[in-house]
Amino acid sequence: MLANLYLNPLDWLLESLGLHSVRYADDIVVLAADAKTATHALDSISEWMAGAELTLHPDKTRIVDMNEADAHFDFLGYRFKRSRKGKLLRLVRPKSKQSLRAKLRKPTKRSNGISLEAVITLINPVRQGWFGYFKQAHRSDLSEMDGWVRMRLRSILRKRHKRKGKGRGLFHYRWPNRYFENLGLFSLEQAREEMMSLRNGVKC
Repeated sequence: MLANLYLNPLDWLLESLGLHSVRYADDIVVLAADAKTATHALDSISEWMAGAELTLHPDKTRIVDMNEADAHFDFLGYRFKRSRKGKLLRLVRPKSKQSLRAKLRKPTKRSNGISLEAVITLINPVRQGWFGYFKQAHRSDLSEMDGWVRMRLRSILRKRHKRKGKGRGLFHYRWPNRYFENLGLFSLEQAREEMMSLRNGVKC
């Protein structure tokens, strides 16, 4: 709230310059039609920030040409990227993926000593909350996170069968994805498919 109040004059400045911007608290993205306009916008913002005795983040502040292949910028946990085929992708920022993995590592530790059903009960709310925010992300990112969790769960089963290493390879056949689905594991990818089916149904 404090950031919104303090940065409100900046919003008005950008509007007076004819620039479109999106801001949440102290995170902001400014949209410009060309490099010259983008540079002018950055100069204007830098000048305003100096007058307000604030500083721009040295790593996050940059000009990106989103017409170029592989160009990207991060905003509010998402990564917006231009693919090599020219498509604009809405991905999960790598740091956001790392944050989820960090939360799930302890309950999915191979030596946790609790039943797999109990593990799933612990991690489902975390994954459901994560999906609530990142449900607009590209399907591949959600599928990747599903695969990582299932690998952790297979590693638990592997250890309990006196095997070393991670739950990969042939253990996909011994404990297929359906096995974890039957135990009630929340699937990010499946939740997205259901959301998209409902959305398409409404359109029809």
